[in-house]
Amino acid sequence: MGLTDRTMPTVAPVIPSAAPAPPAVVRWLPAATALLLAVALLLATDTAPLDIAKYGFYAVWGVLLPGTLVFRSLRCTPHTLVEDLALGAVTGLVLELAAWAVLMPLGIQSAATLWPLAVVVPFAAVPRLRRHWRPRDYRSTPSLGWSWAVAGTVAVTTVFLYGVYLRRNPILPTSESSTQFMDLPYQLSLAANAKHTFPLTLPQAAGEPLYYHWFAFVHEAMTSMVGHIDLPVVQMRLMIPALCALAMVVMAVVGWRLARRPWVGVVAALLVFAIGEFNVVRMVDTAPFGSSQVPLMSWASVSMTYSWPLLFALIAAVGEGLVRRREDDSVPAWGPGLFVLVALFAVASSAAKATSLPVTLAGLALAGFVVLVTTRRIPWAVVGLGGILGAAQVFSTAVIFRFMTYGLEILPLSNIEGNWAVDPAHPRSSASQAVVVAGVWAAFLLCTQLRVVGALPLLWRSRLNLQPVQWILLGGAVAGPTAYLLMNGWNASYFTHAGLAFGALLSAWGYCEAFERAALSRRGKTLLAVATAVFVGLLTYGIRTGADGWRRFALGLFGIDPDKPKVAYAGLVPMLVAAAALLLIAALGGLLWWGLGRSWAGLRGRGGIVLLTAALTAGAPTLMLDMFDPGWSPSVWGAPELQKSRVEAARWVRSHSAPTDVIATNEHYLPGTSYDSRVFTLSAFSERSVLIEGWGFAPREMASGGGNGVGPFWDQPLLELNDAAFYSPTPEILAELRDKHHVRYLVLERRAGVESPLLDELVKPVYDNGHEAVYELRTWAHQGSWVLPELWKTGVEAPLPARHRAAG
Repeated sequence: MGLTDRTMPTVAPVIPSAAPAPPAVVRWLPAATALLLAVALLLATDTAPLDIAKYGFYAVWGVLLPGTLVFRSLRCTPHTLVEDLALGAVTGLVLELAAWAVLMPLGIQSAATLWPLAVVVPFAAVPRLRRHWRPRDYRSTPSLGWSWAVAGTVAVTTVFLYGVYLRRNPILPTSESSTQFMDLPYQLSLAANAKHTFPLTLPQAAGEPLYYHWFAFVHEAMTSMVGHIDLPVVQMRLMIPALCALAMVVMAVVGWRLARRPWVGVVAALLVFAIGEFNVVRMVDTAPFGSSQVPLMSWASVSMTYSWPLLFALIAAVGEGLVRRREDDSVPAWGPGLFVLVALFAVASSAAKATSLPVTLAGLALAGFVVLVTTRRIPWAVVGLGGILGAAQVFSTAVIFRFMTYGLEILPLSNIEGNWAVDPAHPRSSASQAVVVAGVWAAFLLCTQLRVVGALPLLWRSRLNLQPVQWILLGGAVAGPTAYLLMNGWNASYFTHAGLAFGALLSAWGYCEAFERAALSRRGKTLLAVATAVFVGLLTYGIRTGADGWRRFALGLFGIDPDKPKVAYAGLVPMLVAAAALLLIAALGGLLWWGLGRSWAGLRGRGGIVLLTAALTAGAPTLMLDMFDPGWSPSVWGAPELQKSRVEAARWVRSHSAPTDVIATNEHYLPGTSYDSRVFTLSAFSERSVLIEGWGFAPREMASGGGNGVGPFWDQPLLELNDAAFYSPTPEILAELRDKHHVRYLVLERRAGVESPLLDELVKPVYDNGHEAVYELRTWAHQGSWVLPELWKTGVEAPLPARHRAAG
């Protein structure tokens, strides 16, 4: 069912020993410790214990149980319990999408809690399926060291999320000056839309289609519907830590499966989630190449976080399709259900994050090309897998995205060429410009690819005589940053993040092989761990205390004024100078190591693993600094005010309206601007569609290049009608909003504009907190009485409330 692994000079895989497994309590202690830490941090950030318990119910009942049963029925021989649970949870995410797609068109989303019965009942009733409830004869048992390492990686990332996300963002705003990263309300509004609409529409422009990778928001909506949890609690507390933890466990399992080395997955998870990009100045001062560290984006981009476990599982499934089993292979095949799993993971990945499948296809294409050239035979396994991935890509492109590009264009080097741009007032010679261009390329590789250097010893020793699965990883690792370099805009950096998944696995594979060749004693391993911790600690302390001084020193070396830098590449200079300094220290240390090795045999042949470890962990300080210093990272970029009063009004509307009701508002621009239309608060917290709120992220605006919130609304007559209801209302205008556009409530933001005195006479006020006022269009005033709209023209009247009569 696959391609034969090609021979290559390598160290034999480490086959787990047959030593007796420790007691169950001891084996489950690492997972329990990581879970208890997460619960403690959630409680410390005002998460209700009942919400945590309900989320636990949802995770087990709505994802883990049905997914694990289906995964077990599709894979062949059991490998480990942790693999069943991790990849079963990913399968559950896919099944959840299918359940939503069935429930929503039928209008029975209120029964979402029952959908797992569609899996549970057959697996309980059919004898051939019943065995999957408790499989036996697992081929391997993870060592305690492996389990504690995975749990430790999860714990580190959970603490990071606590520092940068949970404790900095209340579930609901607590004051009129609260702020929040602007993407979060937008993402919340899409999840709210997914609870009531199929397919999704743009909540900020009622009825506008949403051609976007919106599967993550279906997951968020299903979490709320199955677990009966308030959406802000799901997004601001529960979902992000859980998805990150799942992604790390899946990565650990995938690395083990592909490389036949348990520790490859652990190292890969560390490289992706516990080590940031190499940088030595504050990220708020410079975030080069449009990318931020993956851990930071794990909370800022819900779609990316959701896509990680799906992408990792897809890599594992595709890799399995290219491997022929060996008789002594300790990792069993997935069996005939492999291609079904590939299809499931591919379809889910296609609209989870638009960058996942193109990078995977590129890696598979490279593997197929190499096999075709070297064996002169058509690699039918690659053809089959490519067909599945290609069909999934066509599905997402044509059906989900409707060929919408969101402004992405093929503009080679447009994302980095600005760093070597020449100011006409300060021209450079050709030689100087060549040096600057070379420096920019070096900075790009340092910043985005340093975590992939572990692949170099693997490529060097194999002389590129790689296994097909290694070609896939290499192809994906190269395709990600290449796509970023070929395209334009910030969103192209997500290709780099997708490529990192492949590169981290290949880097970890190479590192583990180099580590095995070093054959360190237990004492040597301890010394390496301590030295690595000291190195990261010193580097973090140095950057934390001397970032500004280092920046000034580095710029001064090149005659650049640190207060008024006049060259585009100024932000990259401190990074390059720091890298040069570290290389010099490494060279001096290497000479010292060589000298000591002449008299101390234990050092011989082991300097390379020390240097490689230092290189791979050089980006760790950015993660730690972001955690403890709120001003270090761009976590506050685009963080407008999220007023408590506006959220309270929105939630009042949610409690007093139906999901099909439409709202109108007069707030379309961020406070203090008359052009930035990235406003999403009302649709997010009311969980209702707004006739016109903020259109800055609308697909048609993104496609036209107005995706920064500065483009005009595409239907100016409708916008004028909407605003006239607040500032110059007439019965005819209000009737048109109600009857033609199905508006039920007018939500007035007085900080955006003061309402007309006529509004209170024509429409019934139902809520007012001083800053926000809500009016209901079911009734309005006419000649001293409230008139039902359907009776308005007949003249049937009802008495006005006493408060309104007195005010009149």
